[in-house]
Amino acid sequence: MIESMGRRIDALRLDLRGLNVVTEAATGSYACTAVLAALAGARVDATARATRHGTFEDAARATLDLARAAGVADRITIGRRIAPETLAACDILTNSGHLRPITAATISLLPARAVIALMFEAWEFRATDLDLEACRARAIPVAAVNERHPDVGVFPFLGPLLAAMLRDAGLALSGARVALVCDNPFRPFLERGLIEAGARPRTVDRIDRVAGPPDAEAPDAVVVALDPARSPPLDETALRRLAAPAPGALLAQFWGDIDREAARRAWPGPVWPPAAPAPGHMAVLLSDLGHEPMVRLQAGGLRAAELVRCGAALPADGIAELLCAPPRSPAIA
Repeated sequence: MIESMGRRIDALRLDLRGLNVVTEAATGSYACTAVLAALAGARVDATARATRHGTFEDAARATLDLARAAGVADRITIGRRIAPETLAACDILTNSGHLRPITAATISLLPARAVIALMFEAWEFRATDLDLEACRARAIPVAAVNERHPDVGVFPFLGPLLAAMLRDAGLALSGARVALVCDNPFRPFLERGLIEAGARPRTVDRIDRVAGPPDAEAPDAVVVALDPARSPPLDETALRRLAAPAPGALLAQFWGDIDREAARRAWPGPVWPPAAPAPGHMAVLLSDLGHEPMVRLQAGGLRAAELVRCGAALPADGIAELLCAPPRSPAIA
C-alpha cells in the first residue's frame, strides 16, 4: 500500500506541504487517506468512530500502524472528535465516512480558505452527506474528483467489482446472460467487466426495457446499477415488472435503492447481496478488490481539493470539478 501511495502521489503531483488536512482514521484500505495526506506533506487531524468495520481503537491502530510504516506518524493526530480550533485551522476537509454528515455547524467553523473534498464525482453527490447550502452561504468550495481521469483511474475497477459480486452470488459468468439496468456513467465500465469475465450483457437504462424481443432468452441475472438521485427505490410494482422477463433470475443490487421487503414478496429468484446497503450507497465496496482502487480514489480526491484551493484552472477533462462556490485567488496558497 505504501508503494501504491508513493506512485499515486508522484503521478498526481500531490503536494500538501504547509496545509492542514482534516480527515478520518479508518481500518483496511481506508486507512490510506490520512497517511496519503501526510506523505504529501500535510499536517493531519483525523477522527474515527465505532462502525461495523471496527472500533475507534481499531481505526486509530490501523491508521497509525500504516503511518509508522510510511514514516509519517509524527504528522498525524487522531482523536474521538475534531475540535473547533482544528476546524478553524483546516485547509482541506474530506467528506469521509467518519466525518459525515458534514453539517452547517461544522461548516460554520471552517476558515474562508478551506475546501471540502468529495471522494467521488460531482454527479454522485448525496445531499445526506453534506449541507451544500451552508457551503454556498459561506462560499466554501466543494471539490469533486474525476474518477475517470487516467491519473486517478478508479472507474476501470467497477467492471471487475461487478464480476466479483456476481461470482460471490454463485453465478457462473462464462456465457451467462446478464441484463444490466444502468442509467449513468458506470455503464461502459460495467459492460466491459462483464464481457471480459465471459458474460453476455444486454444493457438498458430503464427497468421496463429489460424485456427483449419475443424470442430472446431470459437473463440469468439482472443487475441494477441505477443512480438513486434519478431513480426512485424499486418497489413491489417495479420489481414485478422487472421480474416478468427474468423468471428465477438472480437480482444483483450493485447501485440504486431496492425495497428489500418488496423484493421478498415480488422477486422469485435470489437477491444479492443478502444485506441491503444504506440508501444511496453502492452495495459493494471498491476496497473488496484490495487497496489499489482506494489509494487512487483518496489521492485523487485530495489532489482535486488541492487544485481548487490554489485556484488552478479546472478543464472539463481534468482531475477536479467544482461542485459549488467560485474558486478563489491563487494568492491564498
